[in-house]
Amino acid sequence: MPQFDVHRNSGKHKDAIPFVVVVQSAQFDSYRRRVVVPLVRTSAIGKVSYAGFNPTFKIRGIAVVLHPLEIVSVAVEQLGEVVGSLSDESQLIVAALDELLTRAWK
Repeated sequence: MPQFDVHRNSGKHKDAIPFVVVVQSAQFDSYRRRVVVPLVRTSAIGKVSYAGFNPTFKIRGIAVVLHPLEIVSVAVEQLGEVVGSLSDESQLIVAALDELLTRAWK
């Protein structure tokens, strides 16, 4: 399961969060879970005040925002179908996670 693959969200909040992106390193592919970050519809998230922390993407014609504060671990069998990849945008995702995890004590 490649890092930065986008999966359809099959959970109960799939209307507001149609997709999730795998951020977990391939080094941990032997585990039965994947760390993902929700991709929330721009219409459901409201105003984004810091684009570096919440970059926007278009997946299957739907405008979505990365929401790192909702990062979660999901069982592999609960992930929906792969609908795309954000590997070309990986630097934006890693920068947002960097803000979340390593720059919190500015």
